[in-house]
Amino acid sequence: MTEKRPVETWEDFASMSSTEEIQIPSDPLDRVLGQEEAIALAKIAAKQRRHLLLVGPPGTGKSMIARALSMNLPQPSHEIRVAKNPENAERPFLEILDKDEVLRQEAIEKDAVGTLLDPSEAPPNVAEHLGYRCKECHKYSQPTDITCPHCGKSKMSGGQGSNPFQDIIGSLGGMFGDAIPEATAGKPKVNTTRMRDGEEETVVFERAGEKIRMLDQKALDKRGELQRTSNEKVLVKLRRDPFVLATGASETELLGDVRHDPYGGHEKLGSPAYERIVAGSIHEAHEGVLFVDEISHLGDLQRYILTAMQEKCFPIVGRNPQSAGASVKVDDVPCDFILVAACNIQDLENILSPLRSRIIGNGYEVLVDTVIPDNERNRAKYAQFVAQEVALDGHIPHATVDAVEAIIAEGRKRAKADGQINCLTLRLRELGGLIRAAGDIAVMEGADLITAEHIERALRRSRTVEDQIRERYGSYTQGLGKDVSSAQKERSNYYYQTEHLDDNMFS
Repeated sequence: MTEKRPVETWEDFASMSSTEEIQIPSDPLDRVLGQEEAIALAKIAAKQRRHLLLVGPPGTGKSMIARALSMNLPQPSHEIRVAKNPENAERPFLEILDKDEVLRQEAIEKDAVGTLLDPSEAPPNVAEHLGYRCKECHKYSQPTDITCPHCGKSKMSGGQGSNPFQDIIGSLGGMFGDAIPEATAGKPKVNTTRMRDGEEETVVFERAGEKIRMLDQKALDKRGELQRTSNEKVLVKLRRDPFVLATGASETELLGDVRHDPYGGHEKLGSPAYERIVAGSIHEAHEGVLFVDEISHLGDLQRYILTAMQEKCFPIVGRNPQSAGASVKVDDVPCDFILVAACNIQDLENILSPLRSRIIGNGYEVLVDTVIPDNERNRAKYAQFVAQEVALDGHIPHATVDAVEAIIAEGRKRAKADGQINCLTLRLRELGGLIRAAGDIAVMEGADLITAEHIERALRRSRTVEDQIRERYGSYTQGLGKDVSSAQKERSNYYYQTEHLDDNMFS
C-alpha cells in the first residue's frame, strides 16, 4: 500500500512519484483550494450556526464550501414525525423525537421481529398448519403449493380429492401467492403455548416467505408497544444527510406539500391525511445546511426562506387548491437550518433585500477569489487538487509530477487571460474537466499514470465550442452563415453574438 504524506510546499510533492502519495486532508474544508477567507468564515458558520452568502463566478468552489461546511456540523439529533389525529384527520399531530427515543423504538422493532426458522426447525404440526409440511409424506415445500410437489397429494385437510376444485384453487394460489391463504394450504398464523422458567407463555408462529417466524412472549409484548406508533409517518429521519441542495427547487419541493388522494382521504378507500404529507427541503435541512445556488432564480420563493430563517419553523400545507390535500395542514414543522446561498455578481440586485439583511445580521457575505498567488505553497495545493479529483472520479489514474506541472502552467495561463499576472486560476471546475479528459486518454492507452503528454492532448481535445468555431470558420458570424438557415439567423440571440462571440474575440 502506498504511503500517504501531506504536501505543504512544492518540494514535498516533487520528491513523490505521483499524486497517489498525497495525503488528502480529513477536514473537507481543508480540501478547498484557495478561498482562505471563505473557508475561515465557513468554519465559523459551522461552529456558531451562521448563514453565508457566497458571491462569485461558476466553478470557484462555492458548492464545495457549502458541502464541506455541512460535514463539519454535528449529526442531527432529532427525528420529525406526523401522527394521525383521530379527532381532526386534516390536522395531524406533529411529533419531534430526540435521538434516545428513536434508538429506543428501533430496539423495540428489532426485538419485535422474532426469530426466523427454517420450516424443518419448527414443530411438525405447526409446519403442517402453516402449509410448509405435507401431512402424507412429511416433506417440505412452499405454503403456496396446494398439492405437495413430492407425493402429489393435497396439503389441505382431508387429503387428496377432498376438494374437486383444488386444481383451480392451486392455480389461483400460484398467481396470487398468500393473497388467499385461508382458502389454500393451512393458516397464516398458529398460536401455541410453552413452559419457560416454570411459567406458561404464548408463542406465535407465522409465515415469513420461505421461513417461519416465531414470536415468543417478549416479541409479542414488543409488537404491542409498536402498535402505538402504527399511525405515524416519519417526515425527516434521524439519520440523514445534513446537506440539502435546493437549487432551482419548485414551491412544493422547497416548502413541502400534501399529496392528492382521488378518494379524498376516505377512511376505507383513501389514504389518511398524515400519510400524504411530504416534507420540503427547508424541513429536510433541519439541523443541517440548505444550499441554494443561483438563489436569485428562486424569485418570490426567497420570502418563504426568509420566514423559515426567522421563525425556525414552517407549516406544511396542501399547495394545490384543486387537491384533496388542500385542507390538510401541519403547523410549526421545525426547519432550523444554516442557509448557504450563492450567486454571480450580476445577480446580487435580484436577491431580496430583507433576505440579505437577515444573512448579514446573522452571518457573513463573502466575495470568493478567482485566483491565488503563484507560489510554492499554492503549487502544492494544485497537486493536492489533482489527487482529490482523481479520488473523486474513481475511474482515472493518478498523475505524475510533470503532469501536475502542466496543469499548473494551464492554471497560470487561464489566470493571465483574466488579467491576473503571476497567479493561478481558481476556476477549478474546468481544470477538473481537463484532468478527467487526460485521465480518459491514459485509461484508453492502458497507461498507469497521467503524464504531461496526456495533459497536452487533453487540452486539444477539451477545447470549447467557440474555439472549434474559430478554427473551422474563422469567426462566429462566418460559422453562422454556413451552418444555419436564414430563418435560424433571425431567431439567433443578438446578445450572445455581440457580447460573447463577437468577431473581435477571435482576432
